[in-house]
Parts: sequence; structure tokens; C-alpha cells
Amino acid sequence: MLYLVATPIGNLGDISQRALETLRQADIVASEDTRYTGLLLKRFGIDRPQLSLHEHNERQVTEKVIELLRAGQTVALVSDAGTPGISDPGFVLVRRCIEEGLPFTMIPGPAAFVMALVLSGLPTHSFTFRGFPPRKTSARQRFLAADAHSPHTLIFYESPYRVAALIEDAIAVYGDRRAALANDLTKLFERVDRGRLSELLARVRDQSLKGEFVLVIEGNVAQDPSPHP
Repeated sequence: MLYLVATPIGNLGDISQRALETLRQADIVASEDTRYTGLLLKRFGIDRPQLSLHEHNERQVTEKVIELLRAGQTVALVSDAGTPGISDPGFVLVRRCIEEGLPFTMIPGPAAFVMALVLSGLPTHSFTFRGFPPRKTSARQRFLAADAHSPHTLIFYESPYRVAALIEDAIAVYGDRRAALANDLTKLFERVDRGRLSELLARVRDQSLKGEFVLVIEGNVAQDPSPHP
């Protein structure tokens, strides 16, 4: 049986009892980063063998996991933080389990984009999660343009090194919409800045930034017939 186990995005107190029980009972833990997951397991007194499964070896190691599952082993898949399969490895393995008729389920838990959306103050009745955009400006602008007319709230992940560039391109493509920028969610220095994209850009430009960011942008209000606050 395969379990996709969501883990904390920052605060270890957010791990669920079901997640801990599943990790303790697993024959092997497939981890995006075995060192990082090793610290998590040690923190809760869990001693289980690990298998490295990350974006660079995902397809190859997925087949090894399939073999383990066929042999009746229990495998728990975790990413560095949050929910496996959401901008992290997991999708390929789920598809292979479906193809092979192997059982799998999920132990739900934290996802940074959900928390950022709720805290943004932007409409939550419909949204589009877009994950990480391309790194190059031209590709990133084409990526953003696909949703230029969408009425749905848009959500993006970005690193501290490119978040300013992402906001600049968002202004170029969408105009100066309402937005929110979340950083260090659930951690000691958790922060959510709200305002127009231009205001957010002024706050991050030329700053020394750390941690993963979640950018939430208002949809195209002209295309959305539903009421807005």
C-alpha cells in the first residue's frame, strides 16, 4: 500500500497523528530529501529506512517503488514540506499505481497555497493554482498570459531569487491588480503582505529575501460575474 503523507510546511506542530502513525508503520519512507526527512523522523522518534525520490530520479525510482508495492510492502511518500504531488514529486507514482491497479491513499495535511489563499483576503470561491512559473522572462510572461482573462484568483509559488521578477512580469501581463505575498507560513517570522502588485514589488525589490514565497493575484474582475467584496 502506498501512502502519500503531507508534512508540515514549517511548524512541526502541524503534523497530524495519522501522519506519524503511517510513518511509523511504513516498511520504507520515500523522501524528496532523505537528510531533511531524517531530521523530521528523528524529531518524532521514528526509525524507518528511506529511499530517495526527487524530481531528478522520479521516473527511475518510481519503478522501484512499484516493485516494492507489488511485493506487499507499505511505502510512505513524503516531500520536503507540504503535500506530495503539489509542486513536488508524487504525480508520476500515482499514475503508475493507477496503471498497475495498486492501492494508494493520502494522509492529508498542510499545503502552502491553501493557507496563502485564505490569508490573502482575495476571493476564495474559485481559484487556479499554477505552481512555479518558468525561470526565464519570456517564458514566464507567456505562462502568465494563459490566465490573463481568467476570473479566478491565481496562485503561484516562487523562490526568493525570482519573486521580484515574477511580480514585475505579473504587472506587465495583468496590470496592477490586488494581490498578496506570503512568506515563511507557519514559521516564527510568518508574513503576508497585501496590496497592489506595484506595492508588493516595492517591498521586495532590492531586499535580501529568504524562504519560499506564495503570490496570490486577483482574477480578471471584468470577466467574473460573481460579487466581490
